[in-house]
Amino acid sequence: MSLKPPGAFWTSALKQLWLPVLCVAVLLVGTAGNTSFYFPPATEVLTTLWRELVHDGLVDDLWFSLRNIVAGLAAATVVGVGAGLVIGESRLLRQATAPLLDFARATPTVAFVPVIILTLGIGSGPKIFLIALGSLWPILLNTISGVHGINPAVHETAHSYRIPLRLRLLKVVLPGALPQIFAGIRVALSISVVLMVVSEIYGSPVGLGNFILQSGSSFAVPETWAGTVLIGILGYGLSVLLLAAEYALLGWYHQRPPRTRRTKPQSRNEVTTS
Repeated sequence: MSLKPPGAFWTSALKQLWLPVLCVAVLLVGTAGNTSFYFPPATEVLTTLWRELVHDGLVDDLWFSLRNIVAGLAAATVVGVGAGLVIGESRLLRQATAPLLDFARATPTVAFVPVIILTLGIGSGPKIFLIALGSLWPILLNTISGVHGINPAVHETAHSYRIPLRLRLLKVVLPGALPQIFAGIRVALSISVVLMVVSEIYGSPVGLGNFILQSGSSFAVPETWAGTVLIGILGYGLSVLLLAAEYALLGWYHQRPPRTRRTKPQSRNEVTTS
């Protein structure tokens, strides 16, 4: 399996960076001198963010939220990929679990926030459980879809050589389903950030969600915007790390040459006529 060179990832990342940089520049210039109470200048928001991080303990809130996201997403990935490989390999299991999975996917995880807070408390554990619960379904469903989408000839070859199930799942099925699995993890990452904020707003004495809630309740508008910007930076940073891992593990997938349409060969009469 050939890995994609690191330079290719950084080149792709730099090509995608120009638009965010342009948006930040437009905000800095466009909001300069703004006197609105609810929309302070971007420079004031960034200055407030730096002050809160360096002097006022916002780093502790950031670390608390980051730890919950990573732990919840990691748990969802392990359970979702493991269960998805097994379910995707069995047609009977796919048919039996399809109604249950569709029901679970359609149920909004945010609705479980009050129940989880009442039953499990307001510590870090319930938030990790909530993030893992909401992130599980896109990973699980994409894993099942990735396994089901593998070329049947690959499965037939593995069965004909009587490769043990465990080895077949790890060496044959998992690599083939990895592109779809990473697609599910990207969706789950955005869900985990949303659930992190919601869980910390409704029941947490610490975290970025609690910081935004407390700042908004006290009409500290620059602090509220600073917390919101920090959540966006956190989500973007995690997305970049996930993209780097995807490029490292799926170099063979990203290096595939583009498909070209084959032209129908000309007959001898057409060649002679031309």
